[in-house]
Amino acid sequence: MFVRITTDRRPQPNTLDEFGLAGTFNRIIGLSEFKYRKDTEIFGEKEPAVYVYQVKHGAVRSYKLLSDGRRQIAAFHLVGDIFGIENGNTHRFTAEAVVETVARLIKRESIQLVAARDAVVSHNLLSMTTRNLEHAENHMLLLGRKTAVERVAAFLLEMDCRTGADNVSLPMTRRDIADYLGLTLETVSRVLSSLRKAGVLTFLDGDQREIMLNDRSRLADFDRQEPARP
Repeated sequence: MFVRITTDRRPQPNTLDEFGLAGTFNRIIGLSEFKYRKDTEIFGEKEPAVYVYQVKHGAVRSYKLLSDGRRQIAAFHLVGDIFGIENGNTHRFTAEAVVETVARLIKRESIQLVAARDAVVSHNLLSMTTRNLEHAENHMLLLGRKTAVERVAAFLLEMDCRTGADNVSLPMTRRDIADYLGLTLETVSRVLSSLRKAGVLTFLDGDQREIMLNDRSRLADFDRQEPARP
C-alpha cells in the first residue's frame, strides 16, 4: 500500500536540483511524494513507464522473476538515487520498497521536455544512463565469474562506498542480498560468518544489518579479480 504525502492533489513545485538533475537553469518542476510500506510494489515489470522516481527516504529493490519462480535482484536504490528511467515505454523490472520508503515522482514526459531544451540536463541524463549500464556490466561479471566470497565482499564494499558512513547499515535482508548476488541464503550467511571470524567485520546489532568494517583493505583482497588466463 502507498500513501500520498502531499496534501494538494496537484504536484508540488520543486527544482531539478532537488531531484538530482541540475541544469543550466534551476527549473521549477512538479513533483509528487508517496510513502510506500515495506515490500509494497512501486511499479511492475512491463507496466507503462510514466514516471521517474527518486528515493527520499528508505530503499528500493529492482528485480525480475525468472521462469522457474526464482527472483533476481538487479539493483538496490538508496537515498538520493533516481530509478525507473527506461529506454522504451515500459518498465523492464519490478520495483519494491525494501523498507518503509518515501519516493518522489516526476512525469517522464516533463524530464524529456526539459532535456530537449537544456543541454546540461540532457548530459546529466546520459551520464546517469551510462552509470546504470556500468553497474549492470559489473553485476554481470560478479554473477558470472566471481566466487561466493568475492561476491559478498564486493557487495559489502559497494554498500560501504554508496552509504559513505563509518558503519555499513543494510536496509535489505539476507534473502535480498542472496537474490542480488545469485547465491543461496545459507551461503551468504556462511560467508558473512567466516568474514566475522576472520576479523574483517563486526556485527553491531542483533539482526546483523549494522556492520563495522574492521579492515577494508583486507576485505578488498577477498574481492580480488584474477587476471584472465590465455
